[in-house]
Amino acid sequence: MTKTALVTGGSSGIGEATAEALAQDGWHVIVAARRADRVAAIAERIGGTAVVVDVTDVDAVQRMADSIDSLDLLVNNAGGAKGLDSIAEANVDDWRWMYETNVLGTLNVTQALLDKLIASEGSIINIGSIAAITPYKGGAGYNAAKFGVRAMTKVLRQEMEGVPIRVTEIDPGRVKTDFSLVRFKGDEAKADAVYADKLNLTAQDIAEAIRWVAALPAHMCIENMTIKPRDQV
Repeated sequence: MTKTALVTGGSSGIGEATAEALAQDGWHVIVAARRADRVAAIAERIGGTAVVVDVTDVDAVQRMADSIDSLDLLVNNAGGAKGLDSIAEANVDDWRWMYETNVLGTLNVTQALLDKLIASEGSIINIGSIAAITPYKGGAGYNAAKFGVRAMTKVLRQEMEGVPIRVTEIDPGRVKTDFSLVRFKGDEAKADAVYADKLNLTAQDIAEAIRWVAALPAHMCIENMTIKPRDQV
């Protein structure tokens, strides 16, 4: 039988590339994100299912979960950063958005679908960041959010001991996507400067790691994987 995967944040970047890679491997992919036109187009292209959902909306997430009969793989990819302010000048609304999207969004989707994933002896792959490992100036809000995702992933793995489910965290380094465009609120010059004259990963590079982890035999669990471009130390 065809296995089913759900990818949040599936309307662009790593989420879109992951949906495409999994579909190529024979998964039926549920592409979930807020942008209706984008998820519809991607789902149609890969033969998947589009779901419009904001992962911070508990009721909307539950409605999505109720519409899914069974699930074998959850890729918690929805997230992002806003701003690069110092702690002294931190924008509290940006911090709140980062925590609600990265941490509570991951929690909401995981809670709503956990029983279905356990029933199928499935897998959860949380997309973290090297920001969860290495703090940096101006990054405190995003660092804190991704530290939260990392803690939640590790605790879930402990709590699922003896339960037939795999829990993995993948931490990308510098990946050239719309991530920085969102961080700098549409300022293309600032976003482009992040990647200029550097060796960057692509969304497809991370998708390759996700599809590999998802395809491993059921008795194997990759607990954590950090992926950086060669020149990022």
